[in-house]
Amino acid sequence: MRKMNSACANKLLKRLDDDKVYLRKKEAEGCIYIASIDEEPVVPEYDYAEVAAAIEEIDAKIVKIKHAINVNNCTNSVDVEGKMMTIDEILVKMAQQNKRRAVLDEMRKHQPKTRVSGYYASRKAAPEYQYINYDIELIKKEYDRIDAEITAMQIALDKYNQTVEFEVDI
Repeated sequence: MRKMNSACANKLLKRLDDDKVYLRKKEAEGCIYIASIDEEPVVPEYDYAEVAAAIEEIDAKIVKIKHAINVNNCTNSVDVEGKMMTIDEILVKMAQQNKRRAVLDEMRKHQPKTRVSGYYASRKAAPEYQYINYDIELIKKEYDRIDAEITAMQIALDKYNQTVEFEVDI
């Protein structure tokens, strides 16, 4: 058993992924070779069983680390501006709010009235205009509210990820 926080666990996962990429590249480059009939072949060093075992060992570690992170995320809560939320709830809520913020960001950038241009508009004698159908000030307030929620969740999550340790069986 090894104790680590989420930040450490994610760094370890990145390193393990890098090791797998290295092994897969080694395998791709070593599993075949080209040689001319009239020359002595240069056979790369490659042992399938060794590479496969190393990848399997890395995958087993990744499964254990990700499982420990998932259990930790589902069983521990933090205070986000007076509301207790599990880590997995924060992650889901942040993803939802980020998508909503992106929509509101586009809406808040629209002008109340803009001239429509393009092929179809150029064939008409009278100009056409596009109008917004919402209160731009309300959209700006909603954007700011959601942005503040995301920031509060991110700060709580960052603090948690750096300080709370859990056990990983690796």
